[in-house]
Amino acid sequence: MQQTDYDVIVVGAGNAAMCAALSAQEQGAKVLVLERAPQDQRGGNTAFTEGGMRMVHNGLEDMKKFVPDLTPEEIANTDFGEYPAEQYLDDIARITQYQTDPDLAELLVTRSADTVHWVRQNVVRFAPKYGRQAFKHEGRFKFFTGFVIAAVGGGRGLSDAYFKAAEKKGVDVRYNARATALLRGRAGIEGVRITVGGVDEEIRARAVVLACGGFEANREWRTAYLGPGWDIAKVRGTRYNTGDGIRMALDVGAQPYGQWSGCHGVAWERYAPDFGDPNAHTSSQRHNYPLGIVVNADGKRFIDEGADFRNFTYAKYGRMVLQQPGSYAWQVFDAQGSQYLRDDYRLPGATRVTADTLEELVKRMEDVNPEQFMKTVRDYNASIKREVPFNPNVKDGRCTVGLEVPKSNWANPVEKGPFEAFAVGTGITFTFGGLKIDTTTRVLDIADTPLPGLYAAGELVGGIFYFNYPGASGLMSGAVFGRLAGLAAGAYVCNKA
Repeated sequence: MQQTDYDVIVVGAGNAAMCAALSAQEQGAKVLVLERAPQDQRGGNTAFTEGGMRMVHNGLEDMKKFVPDLTPEEIANTDFGEYPAEQYLDDIARITQYQTDPDLAELLVTRSADTVHWVRQNVVRFAPKYGRQAFKHEGRFKFFTGFVIAAVGGGRGLSDAYFKAAEKKGVDVRYNARATALLRGRAGIEGVRITVGGVDEEIRARAVVLACGGFEANREWRTAYLGPGWDIAKVRGTRYNTGDGIRMALDVGAQPYGQWSGCHGVAWERYAPDFGDPNAHTSSQRHNYPLGIVVNADGKRFIDEGADFRNFTYAKYGRMVLQQPGSYAWQVFDAQGSQYLRDDYRLPGATRVTADTLEELVKRMEDVNPEQFMKTVRDYNASIKREVPFNPNVKDGRCTVGLEVPKSNWANPVEKGPFEAFAVGTGITFTFGGLKIDTTTRVLDIADTPLPGLYAAGELVGGIFYFNYPGASGLMSGAVFGRLAGLAAGAYVCNKA
């Protein structure tokens, strides 16, 4: 038997990677996690998220299982809704324009609830995401779109809990360890070459799980694959997701898969730093656009802010901001819309202007055509079906009529001061193109044949998301396929022993 250092090496240390590591360890495998980042920036993109997971559920009784410490008041004042598997699958299919790989999508959906239960038992507590996924309307909260719970402590809390669980269960972690190549031998993938402090090192293993993110932090690849302009987009999360895992797999014959020209891109603080900072006490998220209007430099609206719930539009609207003149826009709210703004808008770092009148507001908005802006607002206000009641928790049908760019829901007029406007650019979260895997997470070559000993999970898996994605399904996908990858890799090495 060939001497090895570890049974399973997991490349990456985010949600998908840590689920893979913990799952492989449960099979009795000796596991090493390789984290490219230093310890204080560990956790990949997970640390930058809200920690939410979109899962199948049947309402209150399921919520009591996933959040056993719900208070009587929360139970009495909340409609958790239901999210059957059929609706989840329909949402993924619809949002991805029916391009999603049906087998992978079905796995994501059918294993979602079981995986959240596994994470809760092994890693972290969950709580309802009040204020972000449910507004209080007429004295009662109502959750919408299937995203109900998030890890206590958000993404940072989830990430820290993963590392705590890994330490407790004997999973080794090496920081500042950049994986540069896969070691291939007669048995298949037999380990990883890494660089630590400028020195190359080889670590042998019986199986490798790649879970180190997409190429969103690689300006060159973004421009080459996503197109012109993407080099100036801000990176919402870690600076360390530069496509290393994808490149390493392609070098040994893996098949590229999915939408390489697509990504999760959102409206983001216009003057945000180039990369995210997991330790920053600020936020660049600007996701309340459904309750206002968005205008470009010409002073014109260019998106249907109310086409659907924010969870189903925000990941694609960032691309549309990037395509505008100057690659920026302004989100505009009056006093009615401002009351629903998330805390992110009130934290330091927001490019914000205020005024008591629209005329004064547009003077303070940089690089916006004032005459066209005033016309846009007048036409918008005049087109609203005001007889339709407003309800932020449902697609209320309060829409505009006769505009070139409609607003399909939540069309409140912009007429009551004080007014606020926030400058936004584009923030990229993760890329959609990556590697092809089968339903056991084995990485496939160009002939759809598994590469022995090689598995993948998380953002570098292609074929699940195209054009857009349902909010909180990214972490859910990473957890589902990370857990499956660890299970498959652990079974593979145990069978070889």
